[in-house]
Amino acid sequence: MKEPSYRVIHSNRKTISLQIREDGLLVRAPQRMTDAEIAHFVNDHRDWIEKNTERLAEERKNRPKVERLSMEEIQALADQALQIIPERVRYFAPQVGVTYGRITIRNQRSRWGSCSAKGNLNFNCLLMLAPPEVVDAVVVHELCHRKVMNHSQAFYAEIHRVYPDYDRWAQWLKENGGILLRRMTG
Repeated sequence: MKEPSYRVIHSNRKTISLQIREDGLLVRAPQRMTDAEIAHFVNDHRDWIEKNTERLAEERKNRPKVERLSMEEIQALADQALQIIPERVRYFAPQVGVTYGRITIRNQRSRWGSCSAKGNLNFNCLLMLAPPEVVDAVVVHELCHRKVMNHSQAFYAEIHRVYPDYDRWAQWLKENGGILLRRMTG
């Protein structure tokens, strides 16, 4: 195997990670990590990179084609999301016991939702293509980040307290979300 090419994102993290993406290998590294240390880490994981790159290529070859959404369809989904998601946030926020800031609907290519430190919530308009229970699962997930800003056991305990069926719908999104996201990217 030839030396793998990769892109590096330095951030305020403690560990290094590898991610094989459609556009190539991505290395997420702590700020303090040198280029030589990163190259050594990548080299040490060449077998894993090769195996998973081949697996991804095979999956890509075998996955069904999806029809790309038009700008009009994306706008219609965003309009629908603006009607539904804030209502679901208003419903679940008191159950979680949190407040929140601004709610924004986006047409994102990789994320279903996010919560900023200031309590602003972002949601993907493609959620409108998923079952309503998935929308609720993502809403509760993001609202629970208002209490716990990580993915610890305490975070998931809070999610399950509010939305006991969370795992079922998170699994649905894990299994089907990639197809929905590809409708945005083609």
